[in-house]
Amino acid sequence: MDPRKNPYAPGAGTPPPELAGRDDLIERAAIALDRIREGRAARSLILHGLRGVGKTVLLNRIENDAEARGLAGVHVEAPEERSLPALLIPVLRVALLRLDRGNRMRANLAKAGRALAGFAKALKLKYKDIEVSTDFEPERGLADSGDLDTDLTDLLASVGKAAREYHTAVVLFVDELQYVREDQLASLIRALHSASQRQFPITMLAAGLPQLIGQMGRAKSYAERLFEFVEIDRLDDESARAALCVPAEKEGVTFAPEAIAEILRHTMGYPYFLQEWGRHSWNVADASPISRADARRATALALAELDAGFFRVRFDRLTPMEKRYLRAMADLGPGPHRSGDIAERLGKGVTSVAPVRSTLVAKGMIYSPAHGDTAFTVPLFDGFMKRVMPELSR
Repeated sequence: MDPRKNPYAPGAGTPPPELAGRDDLIERAAIALDRIREGRAARSLILHGLRGVGKTVLLNRIENDAEARGLAGVHVEAPEERSLPALLIPVLRVALLRLDRGNRMRANLAKAGRALAGFAKALKLKYKDIEVSTDFEPERGLADSGDLDTDLTDLLASVGKAAREYHTAVVLFVDELQYVREDQLASLIRALHSASQRQFPITMLAAGLPQLIGQMGRAKSYAERLFEFVEIDRLDDESARAALCVPAEKEGVTFAPEAIAEILRHTMGYPYFLQEWGRHSWNVADASPISRADARRATALALAELDAGFFRVRFDRLTPMEKRYLRAMADLGPGPHRSGDIAERLGKGVTSVAPVRSTLVAKGMIYSPAHGDTAFTVPLFDGFMKRVMPELSR
């Protein structure tokens, strides 16, 4: 069929043509953010889940909806090896400029700008990756002590006061939050908790891998009272069918029931994979309905493309020992697996491979769903490891 009319959109955070099965969650986020804007008690959301479940898509959709309702949202993706202040200073500057919107700057907004300038100046030497200009002159004694806990609390309070003055809320939309160091994450949670206690309309809505729950709990024990942790999982059968079939139906194309079953079996309801299989099924089919044979051809093409891109870019970041650890996991199946069983498969003791496990957690490749258990953060990665490393080397 005509590839120009292919409706599917696989990609990192690319909105799918049919965002199926997420309406209730989008509405929950909207209610929470609107309550926070009005100074009412509400817990913002922390979205957590495996790669490919659509966390970034959801975060972006909630952000777009919030901005359409007049909230001041700013987006940041937390990369590895960047400090929290370096991430926050540019986006908070943007938030303050958006609040102003060319009007005469009100008192609290000007003060927030001075707080941001003091914050950046005081922490620039401590966190050497801070490089941006703030366009404001600092105010002595305001968010400029050099202590991240104290200064970030003062800064977010100042921004929250400015947002209240403009009858809106500032929302930090943070993706890949698991990459923020725990000590800096603790400072952020503390600052947001203080703002919440004082009913300032500033909050964070974030997404990250499953280990984020433990990281936030270790950072501040009251994190679960400040945020609602929402697991984003693969789609149920009905929603998965809608995500696959509705985009094609809008173009006058259907799937044979056997083709749907074949695709759902391989994709397991993961939104990203549904888009990949849908795209390839469309491209290989000669006509509607898309057949089971088309779906099988699509499976071979989709796996080849995932192996060359989605899986490979993660694999290439690993050391030889990290690759062997994941290959041993793959021998045991999709998981989760006991850490002792993985070590035994490697012919080593648990303590000797513990550092490797820790680095893989830090790289976002694995997580611990329960004490002593280990699982892949990337669905279908066990199959990839077997294809790329047919044997576990000794």
